[in-house]
Amino acid sequence: MSSPRPITILQLYPNDMNIYGDWGNALVLKRRLEWHGYEPRLVEYNVGDAFPENVDLIIGGGGQDSGQSVIQQDLLSIGPKLRQLAKNGVPMLVICGLYQLFGHRFVTHEGDEIRGIGLLDVDTVASKERMIGNVITDSDEFGPIVGFENHSGKTTLGPDARPLAQVRLGAGNNGQDGTEGARQYNVIGSYLHGSLLPKNPQLAEWLIAEAARHACGTFTPSDIDDSLAEQAREIALKLGR
Repeated sequence: MSSPRPITILQLYPNDMNIYGDWGNALVLKRRLEWHGYEPRLVEYNVGDAFPENVDLIIGGGGQDSGQSVIQQDLLSIGPKLRQLAKNGVPMLVICGLYQLFGHRFVTHEGDEIRGIGLLDVDTVASKERMIGNVITDSDEFGPIVGFENHSGKTTLGPDARPLAQVRLGAGNNGQDGTEGARQYNVIGSYLHGSLLPKNPQLAEWLIAEAARHACGTFTPSDIDDSLAEQAREIALKLGR
């Protein structure tokens, strides 16, 4: 039997950007990679760390405005590396706070501007409205995507980004245009916590397939029993706001 093929997952800023259970996304990817016969290597990157040389998949979570301020300068310093990785096809999933900072800027309630790295063509401005509750969206590629949002930032997409999904229930990016999340290159930004991937295995499988192709050139999947995840999805699809 051949040895497992290594896949490196880089988790961005778990010390400061992990307030809504986003760590669960890392655990899902690690376990599913093992089920597919790969050797997942989960690496953390926090402020001041050396950026790893070989990365196949990047994930990051949400944080308060204070957490965004803490990581801003460090994120800007590694921005060129992240943009090059995105251009090279490395898949990424960034949630809430990091979704905002992967865009051009986030303007706080006080009017302060936290500059982003511009990897996603999106802008975010804080509002007085708190958008919180269950979310159901529909994606042409991934089908229904379910999650939970808790944010006051209103994000608008520029011409180079396309929505992850259309909102069926909830606010999504801004509560006005009916979109949720953004996609550009193999990068997905989203406001959906919960954490996102346990209830949405189709998203996890897409990230894994792209990571495997980046690392190994091909992706050879195994059969995975997602019956429990599907049960959780069915319950989520019946919940109200």
